[in-house]
Amino acid sequence: MTNVEEIEVNVRQVEDAVPTMNGSAQMFDIMRKLILAGVGAVALSRDETEEFINRLVERGEMAQKDAQHLIDEAVEGIRKNAQPQTNQLQSGVTTIGNQIETNLEQFLNRLNIPSKRDIDELSTKIAHLAGRVEELRRAQDTPSKGKAAPKSEVKVEE
Repeated sequence: MTNVEEIEVNVRQVEDAVPTMNGSAQMFDIMRKLILAGVGAVALSRDETEEFINRLVERGEMAQKDAQHLIDEAVEGIRKNAQPQTNQLQSGVTTIGNQIETNLEQFLNRLNIPSKRDIDELSTKIAHLAGRVEELRRAQDTPSKGKAAPKSEVKVEE
């Protein structure tokens, strides 16, 4: 029983130490904990099954080769039962993540906050325009060899 009490105390301490998260981070954290709980349950079931079967072998109620075969069957059965639920949970996490990303993008658009893609496009355009300005500046500073720089003349008719 002391192991269980120690685990509960440690879990409470870790949960108290976790900083407050926003909604999407909490959702992902909950999903991650559910997946880890499922993995832990499978591991615990396997350990308890092995322990039970090993006790049967020690008592002589079951042969060692039969015990190993039974353990393998139990593990495979647990794995088969857990796999669809794990896949469904992972699919749900992906779907929720996509929905959160879409909602966040729409929210930022409503506030007229540019996305990373928008900023990257503008940065590319600015770099292109800066290069073009530099070309024009060089062309203006160094006129063609045979021609004088054009002067603007204004004729006034009297």
